Amino acid sequence: MKKSDAIITAIIGFINGAVFYGILKGMERELMAIAGDIPSLGLLPFVFPYLWLLPIVFPPLGVSAMFVASLIGKRFLAVLQMARFVLVGTLNTFIDLGVLSGLMFISGIYAGIGYSVFKGISFLIATVNSYLWNKHWTFVKREEIFAPGEFSKFLIITTIGLLINVSIASFVVNVIGSQLGVGPRLWGIVGAFTAVLVAWIWNFLGAKFIVFKK
Repeated sequence: MKKSDAIITAIIGFINGAVFYGILKGMERELMAIAGDIPSLGLLPFVFPYLWLLPIVFPPLGVSAMFVASLIGKRFLAVLQMARFVLVGTLNTFIDLGVLSGLMFISGIYAGIGYSVFKGISFLIATVNSYLWNKHWTFVKREEIFAPGEFSKFLIITTIGLLINVSIASFVVNVIGSQLGVGPRLWGIVGAFTAVLVAWIWNFLGAKFIVFKK
């Protein structure tokens, strides 16, 4: 594994852990309030005192996964690119949630038009972050730092991916409906996971063969 990959992975892991910690701490009162009503959240009172470990735990976990991907990537470059793409995707998610949470906290606006504007801002910031990381690290296309035309393509691909995500999740949950005796809450998670997987495949292929093609 390249030293640069290890360093970048560790940095992203630390940022992810720190932002995740901030988001959870910001929601601590709300989560603790509902912990008694939802069995799956029953361990929260015991977990919260150790949340500070997230920025410490995430980097070595990420580096370990990247090491395995780099070994496979020696024969199949796409595997290494996929691993980088996934790692950047986790960073985008936490940046999106972190910016959104910060804007809501600062403004005190949690719904309505204001929320929609905040979500648009957080999505755009996360998309710019994704574009820069994927351009210069995932697919290693080292030309100008920021190419407006290239970014427009990336934004379109990402927006289509968002629509695919929402459409597939809605189709699985609202059209297919719960199957095999699975409860509605768990089926909602199944729908979300299916949507994320398909949208991720679209985003990766779009970035690799349309936006950053060589």
